[in-house]
Amino acid sequence: MDSRTRNVFVGLFVLVVGVAVSAAILLGQAPAGPPAGTQSVEGVIVSVDSAGLTDVMGFDLLTSDGETVTFSLQFLENGATFPPGHLVEHQASASPVRVWYRSVGAVFFAIALEDAVPPG
Repeated sequence: MDSRTRNVFVGLFVLVVGVAVSAAILLGQAPAGPPAGTQSVEGVIVSVDSAGLTDVMGFDLLTSDGETVTFSLQFLENGATFPPGHLVEHQASASPVRVWYRSVGAVFFAIALEDAVPPG
């Protein structure tokens, strides 16, 4: 490969990497990981406490060990990426959900929600 061709490839590579890094920064697509100081649990939604799709206060989650846990959405941080109204769809389809939460006494506050990948 001659130096001119090599320079074109190097220039294109730098351009592609630059665009990808810029897009990740601007769009906030870097993986955030679990919220600090939280625990997680997976299960299926058995009830949703709401006055409509845009006014969801909490929900009950049935874990794989048969325990039902009630969560408040008072401190939900990722409502824009996982709208609380989406919980009703999970309830209807029995699709599992992962909940990142903090507990204060006997109250469990959902901090972040995500679709859980079913085992197998």
